[in-house]
Order: sequence, then C-alpha cells, then structure tokens
Amino acid sequence: MLHGISDWDNAYANGANIPRGDAWPDLWLEPSKSYRDRLGAEGRAKLDLPYGDGERHRFDVFMPKGSPKGLVVFIHGGYWMRFDKSVWSHLANGSVESGYAVAMPSYTLCPDIRLGGIVAEIGKAVTAIAGQFSGPIHLTGHSAGGHLAACMITANSPLPAEIRKRIANVVAISGLHDLRPLMRTGMNATLRLDEAEALATSPALLRPMENARITCWVGAGERAEFIRQNELLANIWIGLGAKTEIVEEPDRHHFTIIDGLTDPNHVLTKTLLSS
Repeated sequence: MLHGISDWDNAYANGANIPRGDAWPDLWLEPSKSYRDRLGAEGRAKLDLPYGDGERHRFDVFMPKGSPKGLVVFIHGGYWMRFDKSVWSHLANGSVESGYAVAMPSYTLCPDIRLGGIVAEIGKAVTAIAGQFSGPIHLTGHSAGGHLAACMITANSPLPAEIRKRIANVVAISGLHDLRPLMRTGMNATLRLDEAEALATSPALLRPMENARITCWVGAGERAEFIRQNELLANIWIGLGAKTEIVEEPDRHHFTIIDGLTDPNHVLTKTLLSS
C-alpha cells in the first residue's frame, strides 16, 4: 500500500494531537522555577551568563555538589520559534545528581534569524560554555534542540576541533533531522527555509564528524513524522561511519519524552552520560 502525506501542518503538530496537549508548556514552568530557586539557594545555580552580545545569548549552569565529572549541554526546542532556557531547568536534575554540570543556553528565535544563524549561535554557546569546564562533553536537545545538538557533530560543525574532540556522546530527543518537509508547513512563513538552507542545516543530509556517536531517542506515541525523522538520521549516519542507536521509548509522547532527564536512574539520563 502506498503512503503519502497530504496535511503537512498536521504531520508536525504535537499539541493538537496529544490529549490535553494544551497543558504544556505550563506544566514545565513551576518545576523549572522551583529547581532554579532550590539550586540557587544552595549556591549551585549560575544564571544568565553571557556567551555573546545578543539579547538572548545567555545560559544557565547547574552544578553538582562535588567537582563536575564533565559537562552536559541541553538545547531547548520550540520549532526554533519559541521558548528559552528558563522553561527546562528541572531537566538538569538527573545529570546534576549524577555529578555533572549542566548548561542550558537560549538562542535568537526565528524570524529574527535564519536557521543557519541559530546553528552558529549554538556553536558559539557550546564553545564558550565548554571553556569553563574540563572533562567530557555530553550534548542533548529536544525537538528543534535535538536538531541543533546533532548539528554540533556534523563534519561542518561550527565547533572548533578541540571542542569536538571532547564530545563523548549526543542524544537527540525527538529531533528534526531533514528540514525539507517543514518547507511545506505554515510555520515556514516564520522559519523562511528555502531549499539551499534546508540542505545546509539538515544533519541527515550532512556527513557526521569523525568518531561521531549519537542516540536518536523518540516517544513511541509521537507523530509518525517524528518517529521517521528519528530513524532517518541514525540509519543514514551508521552508513557513514558514525556509531548510532535508535530508541523508541514506550508510553511517551512529544511532551513527556524528556521527563526521564529529571531522574538520575532513568535510562535516558544513563544513556546521555555514557561514553
């Protein structure tokens, strides 16, 4: 049986296809603020640190109780158009409790920037943050953030060679790795993707850097396009020499798939921190 997509907006619509989907992102706001407040009171939160001159060139860092074993960088999603670092602070808990420093950057949002510019900003953020910590670097991100995390380990990554060498692992959560379908959606009025930029910023259409290692993680209850995109990157990159893994976590949709990052014993956190 032949399959095709006639409604591209629906194919990439998450909230409208999840029961009570309109409850997010509000469900993240209180635990995120509570986590920032608690670690701030303990002297283990450093907020609004600059990595550049732009208004949104800021990052937060959450510290473990002892010396960090390494660095985790979480890159937020929102289709490159919404949110900032403050919505996701509680997701640092699993890695912080495992002994890692966790940094969360914001970045300029479309339409004030093009996708290629966001990739460059994240490269600048990771480079600046990594300069403040020693040890291995573990990158992760959700949705658009999963795309941006994967972009950091392509052959044309904006990261300098010395930072690339420190990247121990990447987990792209519900990542978007071939951006060409988004050109068919209404959101492209804001993203302004054209064919050339989609080709240049789609990890699945780029070669991985040498020794790239990535886990593509998605909820089994997500939209079919997110599951397809998840498999796509891992399947292509394994043929180009990268080490890849595909995980479809049962009973998770697009908004609950990140919950495991709050728990140091959850397999998502353990996978992220592996090397």
